[in-house]
Amino acid sequence: MIYDVVIAGAGPVGLFLACELGLAGIPVLVLERAENPCNPLKRLPFGMRGLSVPSVEAFYRRGLLADIAGIAPGAPQPRRQAGHFAGIPFDDANIDTSKWPYHLPGPADTTMAADMEHIETSLAARAAAVGVEIRRGIGVDEVAQSEDVVTIQAGGDTIRARWLVACDGGRSTVRKALGFEFAGTDPEFTGYSVQVDIADPEKLAAGRHYTPTGMYFQSRPGTIAMVEFDGGAFHRTQPITLEQVQAVLRRVSCTDVTLTGLELATTWTDRACQASAYRKGRVLLAGDAAHIHSPLGGQGLNLGLGDAMNLGWKLAATIRGDAPAGLLDSYTSERHPVGAQVLDWSRAQVALMRPSPHARALEAIIRDLIGTRDGATYFAERVWGIALRYDMGGSHPLVGRSAPDFELVDGRKLGELPGKGHGLLLDFDDIRQPWQALAGRWSDRVSYVAAQVKDSLGLSAILVRPDGIVAWAGETSAAEAEAAHATARWFGQPRR
Repeated sequence: MIYDVVIAGAGPVGLFLACELGLAGIPVLVLERAENPCNPLKRLPFGMRGLSVPSVEAFYRRGLLADIAGIAPGAPQPRRQAGHFAGIPFDDANIDTSKWPYHLPGPADTTMAADMEHIETSLAARAAAVGVEIRRGIGVDEVAQSEDVVTIQAGGDTIRARWLVACDGGRSTVRKALGFEFAGTDPEFTGYSVQVDIADPEKLAAGRHYTPTGMYFQSRPGTIAMVEFDGGAFHRTQPITLEQVQAVLRRVSCTDVTLTGLELATTWTDRACQASAYRKGRVLLAGDAAHIHSPLGGQGLNLGLGDAMNLGWKLAATIRGDAPAGLLDSYTSERHPVGAQVLDWSRAQVALMRPSPHARALEAIIRDLIGTRDGATYFAERVWGIALRYDMGGSHPLVGRSAPDFELVDGRKLGELPGKGHGLLLDFDDIRQPWQALAGRWSDRVSYVAAQVKDSLGLSAILVRPDGIVAWAGETSAAEAEAAHATARWFGQPRR
């Protein structure tokens, strides 16, 4: 048997990609080295992850948001998570949303926190519902590929696939086996996330604190993140002990605090590396297998989910045989710049955290800037992911951005319309023959909806890719040729 797609890794990125492929009717096998998906580090308090607006939109468009966010029917939406840059918060009330003319309010117009274990459980259930096969306790050991097939050695078995996607983390076996170039910057610190018992808790203040020797952040009693600028020397080099954690905490907090118990502990660094290309033959990289950086600001999960949303429909079209030339290569050309920007964003935060007078002086300037209305708006736009736009050309500034969640006069929203897994041509009026006829030529890949909306933003019609990105936006009905060109560019040649 030859699988269409094998995915290495059943974390959130691998599972979400599997859901996208399963939605498109593509058979998928997911291999996961860990036998048990449960891990205490995925639960509260360590398991909480901030979901950016693009991630929330992706789950919303696939009908997953209520489950992942734990929203009961009829309950209010979760409160927006604000945000910070290197621990410097920006004020939600100070943000000028008028700077975002193409970002309409809607169910996904927010950021929120979700538990990692719950995210994975929800995605695994959806993957199973769309026919994805998940094998746990079996990791990829070796990989080889020819022009037509990828041969995978996993758990003593030989598995063959037309495509392999590595979602197996920052130490990706697949990436190393295929020799992907993975370059970047070395770590400056070892970060610790710990849950401890403290004999004298009054010695550690709550909140985030920069000291002459590092940084520590206590979110609740005994739940501590800390950073020691040791060049990453302690990360995964030896077991984490109570004595080691106490010694580091004393150094970075500049106190003689005493710990009496170590319940949970993990380390991390600010090493920032990225694959130069996300594809080599029939093997692709996504998530941490494609890029790693510090967890500062919680950008890593969102970056990986964006990879999955971008790649899924393109790989499915390639397998079906209706993809236009170069569609799969656009995965790298669109997502690589986004990853590079996140890595630089991470490096900039590390620069502000260094225990030096220069960093404290720079922090003071950033703190002043982030306190202004323009500054808060800029940082929110970046941290929340609202600034995301792919360079797709096009004559309208909405092209390349996430489609606004237009509200129809009947109360429905764009994110609720048909087209999940397909493209969508939305006609902001009664049925108009040119748009209906155009969508009809791609009816197996593009859905057509004609409906008046409450605020059309001056548009006549828009074409939306399966990942929710606007492929074309027209302000008049005289742009039929431009719309047809955009449809062929992203959906291939029409069948009729």
